[in-house]
Amino acid sequence: MYSIAITANTSWYLYNFRKNTILAMLDKGHKVYAIAPRDTYSKKLEALGCMFININIDSGGTNPINDLCTLYDFYRVYKEYRFDVSLNFTPKNNIYSTLAAKVVGVKAINNIAGLGTLFINESVPSKIARALYKYSQSKADFIFFQNEDDRALFKSHRIAQNVKSDRLPGSGADLSRFIVSPAPDDGVTRFLLIARMLFDKGIGQYVEAARALKSKYGNSVEFRLLGFLDVDNPSAVSKAQMNAWVDEGVVNYLGTSDNVEAEIAQVDCMVLPSYYREGVPKSLLEAGAMGKPIVTTDNVGCRETIDNGVNGFICEPRSTKSLTDALDKIITMSHSERLKLGINSRRKIENEFDEKIVIKKYLLALKSL
Repeated sequence: MYSIAITANTSWYLYNFRKNTILAMLDKGHKVYAIAPRDTYSKKLEALGCMFININIDSGGTNPINDLCTLYDFYRVYKEYRFDVSLNFTPKNNIYSTLAAKVVGVKAINNIAGLGTLFINESVPSKIARALYKYSQSKADFIFFQNEDDRALFKSHRIAQNVKSDRLPGSGADLSRFIVSPAPDDGVTRFLLIARMLFDKGIGQYVEAARALKSKYGNSVEFRLLGFLDVDNPSAVSKAQMNAWVDEGVVNYLGTSDNVEAEIAQVDCMVLPSYYREGVPKSLLEAGAMGKPIVTTDNVGCRETIDNGVNGFICEPRSTKSLTDALDKIITMSHSERLKLGINSRRKIENEFDEKIVIKKYLLALKSL
């Protein structure tokens, strides 16, 4: 049995994205330590049966002093606890946890869940981050990629060429929790976008499309948003901006929720017009599992969830017109036609994105190391 550290930049992430992985490792008799900044979800992680260790991570910041402190904190924790292996999620954990683990002799399994704007921007912080990624990932013992685009990007940049790797179907969907839930057939077509409220996620294009389609169809269409607002990110939507959109009557902002399945159940279609380098978006997997059509961009990580015209529609990144046209197709469909797309979504998730596939691959990777 192993002593396992599982790390991310928020306790919220570990609980919402890796809960069943943690439970599976505990069920196998492993001792699991959750390492993340303390938040309201830290107690929930402890309630699962793992130990919680607080660590400071400035996840959106570029201050090198803060990052050096994070590196030292990981080193201090790893030296004290002497884990057998660390499972790392989110960018700074992939970098600093891996470096600390290597020094102490802890194995590192990393998860590349999308690379955001890291390999797009040419700013000084992005160049430094790329260099850190290149150096740190060569020290990993195993790397999981969530899509082939990121795997190919690592290869083209000669990153971690000698490290074993495998492809995961995103973070998977819990098919027992997210069950087929048809939207009400009441003459209103409802759309939902779940994400951190970042312009890079296509929030601006979604609002513009909503404005055009509400002008065309009035109250027979509704556009909802769910997710963290005013986050620590240069692309963040501010509270003032969101309030202005809500006051205009273009969108309904739902805040955040631990019961996202209840929100997904009410809508006809899930939307994510992201041009951010995604892993595979969890919201699309969960909506697909619940039998919802999907509209998303021909973008890294997003396109994996769509068979165009079969379970939804692909649109062009950054194009309000392309997004509007795709959403209009959903609106003009009959309720039964939308349900048919949704059943195709469920079938695709069952075949390709079952969370059990992810958990099995993690358990095998642990065994191999």
